[in-house]
Amino acid sequence: MEEGLALDNKLKPGDRDYVAALASGLQILRAFDAEHSRLTLTEMAGLTGMDRAKARRFLLTLESLGYVRRDGRYFELTPRVLELGHAFQASNQYRAVIQHYLQDITAEIGESSSLSVLDGTEVVYVVRSAAPHRLMAITLSPGTRLPAAYTSMGRVLLAQLPDAELDARLDQVALQAHTPHSLTSKRALREDILKVRKQGYSIVDQELDLGLRSVAAPVFAGNGDLLGAVNISTNAARVPLPMLREDYLPRLLQLAETVHKTVQSAAG
Repeated sequence: MEEGLALDNKLKPGDRDYVAALASGLQILRAFDAEHSRLTLTEMAGLTGMDRAKARRFLLTLESLGYVRRDGRYFELTPRVLELGHAFQASNQYRAVIQHYLQDITAEIGESSSLSVLDGTEVVYVVRSAAPHRLMAITLSPGTRLPAAYTSMGRVLLAQLPDAELDARLDQVALQAHTPHSLTSKRALREDILKVRKQGYSIVDQELDLGLRSVAAPVFAGNGDLLGAVNISTNAARVPLPMLREDYLPRLLQLAETVHKTVQSAAG
């Protein structure tokens, strides 16, 4: 471990090594999304909670670096930000392998399959193989974020955390009734996550979006490190729960084991 780096505990605002300017710059970049592709200075200040002068300084700095451009009163991202995502994809040497197996799932059963990782209280899609039929109002693609509490992949990933860290994450979760099926009790959510930890998979039935039903399992590297969670997502009207559990779950567990063996072989 490099001297001076606190790797066991995440820095918090106010800590000596916490760089507030860097955090603010990233906050500016993350304010842009599908609903806010172009923002005025006032809108940016409102979304980030910064005053206008501070938001202006960061926007102008990002503009000078080529990550943001101006069009009249509006600011928008430039294609250069894709370099940041590409760096992550390029550093993930197993992405292409997992993509191949996810595509096999889609070709075999006609359903979408994805890999995601945990970031705070959200899952972030890293790799996805989409079926022709659409499952949600939003388009799911690499980079999409969804609440971990209401997704099968999220519960699988939360289940991998030690108890203390799991409780800390759950303290940050804001539960809401996305559908009549959504869990709204943290106690019930924790009990379900512990069940997932024990059985090795998660099935979430229409808790985030009516009609969306999915099954997920963890996938590990050859050395036992968690690579993420893989899932198969389906339409509830098309795939009944017994079919998801009896037909799709074994196929998903097989995928996770195949990835593990492939990665282990490559590492050896």
